[in-house]
Amino acid sequence: MKQSINILISGGGTGGHIYPAIAIANELRARYPEANFLFVGAKDKMEMEKVPQAGYEIKGLWISGIQRKLTLKNLMFPIKLLDSLIKAGRIIRKFKPDVAIGTGGFASGPTLMAAHRKKIPTLIQEQNSFPGITNKHLGKKANVVCVAYDNLERFFPSNKLVKTGNPVRASLLSIHVKEKIEKARELFDLKKKRKTILILGGSLGARKINELIEENLPFFKEQKVQLIWQCGKLYYDQYKKHDEKKNVHVHAFINQMDLAYAAADIIISRAGASSVSELCIVGKPTIFIPSPNVAEDHQTKNAKAISDKHAAILLRENELETFPILFETLIKDEGKQESLSENIKELALPNATNQIVNQVEKLLGL
Repeated sequence: MKQSINILISGGGTGGHIYPAIAIANELRARYPEANFLFVGAKDKMEMEKVPQAGYEIKGLWISGIQRKLTLKNLMFPIKLLDSLIKAGRIIRKFKPDVAIGTGGFASGPTLMAAHRKKIPTLIQEQNSFPGITNKHLGKKANVVCVAYDNLERFFPSNKLVKTGNPVRASLLSIHVKEKIEKARELFDLKKKRKTILILGGSLGARKINELIEENLPFFKEQKVQLIWQCGKLYYDQYKKHDEKKNVHVHAFINQMDLAYAAADIIISRAGASSVSELCIVGKPTIFIPSPNVAEDHQTKNAKAISDKHAAILLRENELETFPILFETLIKDEGKQESLSENIKELALPNATNQIVNQVEKLLGL
């Protein structure tokens, strides 16, 4: 093999794009320790912090998405796109990648477009059951499109599609180990005899979920459950006061997600693609509350793909008043919890990262 393989990876904006990109890089680095890696992200987005923390170099582009309504930001979009295409072209000329990988997010568009112009092989990793505009456009020219759901021939050329699943953190594969569960109870200061509810609103937080949890704190107390509540860094100052309550543990962000999953009996979560893939592997009873405010309402489509198979409960934001009844029914029905758990485990694709990297190897001729 060529000793200095150069691998360019672009993905960001949210943890749902960043963590799959890092997982792919980690597997490639494990197979090819001599390879060189460079990430490309959007300036001022969380990848500029998370990628260096994972041990990789990153360059930032001046790029952001299109807003749904007419704003000054929208008028700036063509200028930002042109600037990003020029800068991505410069990065590619200097780094000379042998392959370019995109996991979604604003920066992956100009980066993979510039790579394609230079005739560099490209691979897209599409996490959602309904792709965003960027990946739909990139998929026409990409060499390979790795997906996590069936029936994506509507959006991508069928000869390029490979169903791999979404990369997840390797640490999640061992969450059912007894020692990990005990370590989780200790870390989060949990009582052994109480059921634990894990609430996840994504890395930044989810306003509607946070409001729902706060409103139902007396109800949770009646149900004799304890909460690990990840409210998001945007909302932590507003909700940290509840951390003083017994059986309520409020976090801006949870770094040791494997331990949070290990501790949980029931999970309440948004339905971003990475979260859904992780929760299939975790295999705990889950209530999905998808965000309706994302492109093409893809979170609802992700959650529906799971709930249609009786593997999770889908609760839409406009139905939140039914939450107490739904939750109480679930917490009292051990059989329902067990069937949700078994059904969601059947949808897991735990070898996704390996399979994606196998496709990268084919593009590299290795």
